[in-house]
Amino acid sequence: MKNSRRQFLSSISLLAAGMALPVSAFNFGSKKEKLKVVLVGTGIRGTSFWGKRLVEQFPEILEFGGLCDHNPGRLEYAKTYIGVNCPTFTDFEQMILQTKPDLVIVTTKDSNHHEFIIKGLDMGCDVLTEKPLTIDERKCQAIIDAERRSSKNLIVGFNYRWSPYNTKIKELLANNTIGKLTSVDFNWCLNTYHGASYFRRWHGQREDSGTLWVHKSTHHFDLLNWWINSDPNEVFAYGDLEHYGNNNAFSGDNCRTCNHKKDCDFYWDITTNQRLMDLYVNNEKHDGYIRDNCLFRKEINIYDKMSAQVKYENNVILNYSLTTYSPFEGWRVAFNGTKGRIEAWMHIPYHENTSVNQAEMHRKEMEQTSKEALEYEPIIIHNLWNDFKTIEVPMERSGHGGGDKRLHEKLFANPNMPDPLGRSAGIRDGAMSVLIGIAATKSIESGEPIKIAELTNLKPRAERI
Repeated sequence: MKNSRRQFLSSISLLAAGMALPVSAFNFGSKKEKLKVVLVGTGIRGTSFWGKRLVEQFPEILEFGGLCDHNPGRLEYAKTYIGVNCPTFTDFEQMILQTKPDLVIVTTKDSNHHEFIIKGLDMGCDVLTEKPLTIDERKCQAIIDAERRSSKNLIVGFNYRWSPYNTKIKELLANNTIGKLTSVDFNWCLNTYHGASYFRRWHGQREDSGTLWVHKSTHHFDLLNWWINSDPNEVFAYGDLEHYGNNNAFSGDNCRTCNHKKDCDFYWDITTNQRLMDLYVNNEKHDGYIRDNCLFRKEINIYDKMSAQVKYENNVILNYSLTTYSPFEGWRVAFNGTKGRIEAWMHIPYHENTSVNQAEMHRKEMEQTSKEALEYEPIIIHNLWNDFKTIEVPMERSGHGGGDKRLHEKLFANPNMPDPLGRSAGIRDGAMSVLIGIAATKSIESGEPIKIAELTNLKPRAERI
């Protein structure tokens, strides 16, 4: 592991190749010590996936130089939970100046991503940000400008590309299994456990999350952009808030204090989860953030039903929908080509002939390790004039279908691993995924189609790789 720091920094340049300088232009020096990492944003994702898991899995490769959050109580909890003995900060710039890190990991609220991405790049650090890149076109342009003027790089932590199932779909499309791709239908269902959780949190207010078009759908749009191998050209969308928010006969302050616990199908007892109590409830006094907010509070102003058509630069047409209050959680996708059709899906209970506890399913999906045996999921290939055939793909239930651990392995353990399918995501990928969601919101508000090229000076390409 003695060259781990240099190897990682080299991998940063490769991952960000969508907009970065050539790899040969970087001068990383000959240092062989551990990679020094700092984390800003100590919520669930920051403390677990980008915190505790890195410490446990890569102790010989990296070390944490600092943690930063505006909430001092969460900071102290995060330090213990992650298992580090580094200084903590409420001032981001002070952390950078004092610790001089190699890498800044950004896991704050979506609306603040741009602030720490830009400061990190301007202060001479490579930056890795959780999805989404940001929430509006102005912040997106500011990030693009910062990356262009910086000698450092930005990468986006897209994990779904690294799932073996999604990788197999990409492989089939790249091999022209169904000829020239012409259209795609993609439907994602969030259940009344996972879907509702977004409306309890800060995600339910568009000024914080950019709506689920950005926070959640950026996952899906990145997958689609990668599968389709082109950039979006134009977006037309519909959306509304018809289930959560003001659409209920009663509401309360939060689930803990609500007078309607016995009447509300969505009642959720946060006190049964010690981690959430320690991380959030015990630290409400510092910033007022309530983790078990009412789903029907008047402040909710995002959409809970969404549908869009996207035209790509290569003339592929995408039909997309997101439902946030489905009885089950899962997704379906169908690719139409000149020589046939590919159909794929995940977690559709009647396809699997199982009855699944939706809360338990979500818990397993978010786990970072799994001791369960591999399962196999089908992909159906229909070719013109032939019977369909089924491909069985080995799958894992944990960590976003096995994508989480593979992303980490590529980043930290094996940065020189070949990536012929282009699973690594840089700033261009992050921008194009959020711009679809940003355009969708603008289309709903204006009733008009929105051109992607008019949002930033990043011009769409007909072919990505």
